[in-house]
Amino acid sequence: MEIGNYRLGMRTLKTGLAVAACILLFHVLDREPPMIAALAAVFGLREDWQTSLRFGKTRIFGNSIGAIFAACLVLLQQFIGWHFFIELIGVPLGVILIIVFCDRINYNAGIVGASAAFLIIYFSIPTDETVLYALARVLDTFIGTFIAILVNRLIPGGPKPTDKLQA
Repeated sequence: MEIGNYRLGMRTLKTGLAVAACILLFHVLDREPPMIAALAAVFGLREDWQTSLRFGKTRIFGNSIGAIFAACLVLLQQFIGWHFFIELIGVPLGVILIIVFCDRINYNAGIVGASAAFLIIYFSIPTDETVLYALARVLDTFIGTFIAILVNRLIPGGPKPTDKLQA
């Protein structure tokens, strides 16, 4: 469908629906803000549900790596103290280690996602939580990704993987 010079396709509508489903589910479950789940739904909704599933697995694995690194850095900070020093040195070092680790396990596609998850989780972990908060954010990613796959699977329409976009 086109509105003026703007195209509004099924993938766009399904993405909006997936975000709305995340917001509704988090409200019903009385969970933290649905930011991570909604982002995962936006990132996860692809051309078809199979591509969404493949991308979702990658996203969840990347977020898990970032969450582990963030939790370790916060635990180190809580153990040693020196909060600003650990942040100033540890956060850039954490990003470097994530890049090296992802490259070492041949997971270059997940470097940006793992780094983003690391930064988001590290800078948003409440002082009295660490591992549980990181696990909850990984769960949020799983929820958003699952919703994107489900919406993509249940609602027909959108481009087929073999369709070519016209210039």
